[in-house]
Amino acid sequence: MIAVETPHGPAQVHLDGPDTGPRALLVLGHGAGGGVEAPDLLGARTAALDAGLAVARVLQPYRVAGRKAPAPAAQLDEAWAAVVAHLSTAFPEVPQVHGGRSSGARVACRGATTLGAVAVLALAFPLLAPPRRDGSRADRGPEIDAVTVPVLAVSGERDRFGIPAPTATREVVVLAGDHSLKARGPVAAAVAPWLARVLAQPADAAPATARR
Repeated sequence: MIAVETPHGPAQVHLDGPDTGPRALLVLGHGAGGGVEAPDLLGARTAALDAGLAVARVLQPYRVAGRKAPAPAAQLDEAWAAVVAHLSTAFPEVPQVHGGRSSGARVACRGATTLGAVAVLALAFPLLAPPRRDGSRADRGPEIDAVTVPVLAVSGERDRFGIPAPTATREVVVLAGDHSLKARGPVAAAVAPWLARVLAQPADAAPATARR
């Protein structure tokens, strides 16, 4: 584990895989109140390590400080950008796939263009915010819709926050389960072939749309 200074305090990076010469680097963020040991993040890590990637699981500064309530989106994005900059220096010219679960997936989507991700892995992306007092729910779809590089969205079939729809650049895999995506094996099985495809093709090529 390494500590990375950010504008909002230190983040922790749990780094696995080869120190030199990885095929690519998968950078993963956690959910709002969770951590880097979430089952779906570990499933994605397994798929990436088996494919010869290095994997960086990023614990945001507010969680390092022991808080469960998430920091504002702007702070999450700034801390994420600082960690990505550090990793880009540590792994120069190595393609990066950015991703995460829930809140972490939102952060990865928001930063994908400016931070140079070649693809985005969105685990349990929450299309809808929790209900307000009047019952309405904010739509977070524009965050994932704005990503122009290939995206894999993996969701549980009973996810109460909604499931993204496939598009020309977005593959969607729906697994048994809910928002927690606790089945590591099925997540790894979904992520492995997608990583192989997006890392084998030119960066501007779109993947075939799939849903299963």
